[in-house]
Amino acid sequence: MVSISARSRAFSISPTSISAASIGSAPHQRRQVGAGVVCVLGLAMMLAACGSSPSSSTSATNLPTTPPTLTSKQVTLVTHDSFAVSKSVLAEFTRRTGVTVKLVQGGDAGQVVNKAILSKGKPQGDVIFGIDNTFLGRAESAGILAPHQAKGIDTVDPALVVPSGLATPIDRGDVCLNVDKEYFSSRDLAAPASFDDLLDPRYRDLTVVENPASSSPGLAFLLATIDEKGENGWQSYWQGLKGNGVKVVDGWESAYYGEFSGGSGKGKRPIVVSYATSPVAEVVYADPRPTSAPTDAVLSTCFRQIEYAAVLAGAKHPDAAGALIDFMLGTTFQSDIPLQMFVYPVTSTATLPKEFTLFAPVPTDPQTMSAERIEQNRETWLRQWRSVIEG
Repeated sequence: MVSISARSRAFSISPTSISAASIGSAPHQRRQVGAGVVCVLGLAMMLAACGSSPSSSTSATNLPTTPPTLTSKQVTLVTHDSFAVSKSVLAEFTRRTGVTVKLVQGGDAGQVVNKAILSKGKPQGDVIFGIDNTFLGRAESAGILAPHQAKGIDTVDPALVVPSGLATPIDRGDVCLNVDKEYFSSRDLAAPASFDDLLDPRYRDLTVVENPASSSPGLAFLLATIDEKGENGWQSYWQGLKGNGVKVVDGWESAYYGEFSGGSGKGKRPIVVSYATSPVAEVVYADPRPTSAPTDAVLSTCFRQIEYAAVLAGAKHPDAAGALIDFMLGTTFQSDIPLQMFVYPVTSTATLPKEFTLFAPVPTDPQTMSAERIEQNRETWLRQWRSVIEG
C-alpha cells in the first residue's frame, strides 16, 4: 500500500535532490510549520514530461497563446509545503508563455503569510498561493498584495470572489472531523455525528485536534466551534472537550499520522480533525484500491476553507505573475487540483474525477466566517483558547 504520507516524504528530502518528479507525487494535506524548500522546474525537464499525464491534453483557458508583454523567463511562486501540481500542467504554462515556474515552499499557510509580511517591499517571489480565508484579512491589512483582475473570474462563484480584488480564489475545501470506521464498527459504537457528541463520555480520550496557533486545520476547527457555539458558548465547549480528554498536537501530520488510528494513521485515537476529502485520498493511494474508504468525514462539523493566489506587492515580474494566476483559473490547472491537492476547484469549467463523486461528498451547510471577522478577533480567540487548554 502506498501511504498518503508520501506527500510529506516528497518534501522532506534536501533541496538539492528535489526534481520535477517530486511535484504532485502525493495528496494535499495541511501540516504544521516545517522547513522551507526551493525547487526550480526547468523548461527542458517540463517539456520532456508533456504527454505523461491526461492533464497535458487539456487546453488551458483564459490565457493568450503568446502574451506579448511577458519579457521575464521565470516567475517565482511562493507557497506552502502541500502545494502539488502535475508536471505536464506547469509545462503547459511554460509552452504557452515561455516562462518557467520556480517554487519557493516553506511551511504551513500561516508561516508563508508571516514570511511575506516580514519581507514586505522585497518579496521572496512574484505570486503567493495558499493564503486561505483564515489569513486573508491579515495579508490584506499588511499591504503585501497587489490588485489583479484575473481572466476567468466570471467562472467562479461570486460568493468566493474577494471584493478588494487583491486575491483570486483557486480552490476550496472543508476541514471536518474524520473517524476511523473500523474502530467504531468493531466495538458496536456509533461514530460521533456532531460537535456535541465529542463531549459524550463514550468518546473520552478518543479525539485529537491540531493547535490553532500553529496549524491551519486547527485554526479552522476552532473557528468552526466559535461559529457553532457563539461568542458566549465556545469557551465552555472547549472546557468540555478538555474534560473529555481531547489531545492537542502541533499540526496535521502529527495528528493524522501519529495519533489517528484510521487509514494511514498509526495512532490509537479514532477521531481527528482533517478534511472532508481525506477519505478519497485514502482510497486513491491504497494498493489495491478498496471499494469504500476506511475513514469518514463528519460533514456536520466542517469549516469551509478557500485558498487564494495573489500578486505580491513589489514583485519583479508582475505581468508574468498575473499570467500565472490567470492560468491557475484555467481548465487545465483547475481540473488537476482534485487529485493533486485533494480539494475542490472553484471554477464551473473544471472536471471532477469520479473518485470525488464517490468518496468526497460536499458538506451542505459548512461553518463559515468572514475574513474581516477572523482578522479582528484571531489573536483574542487564540489567547482565550490557550487560557482554556493550558489553564
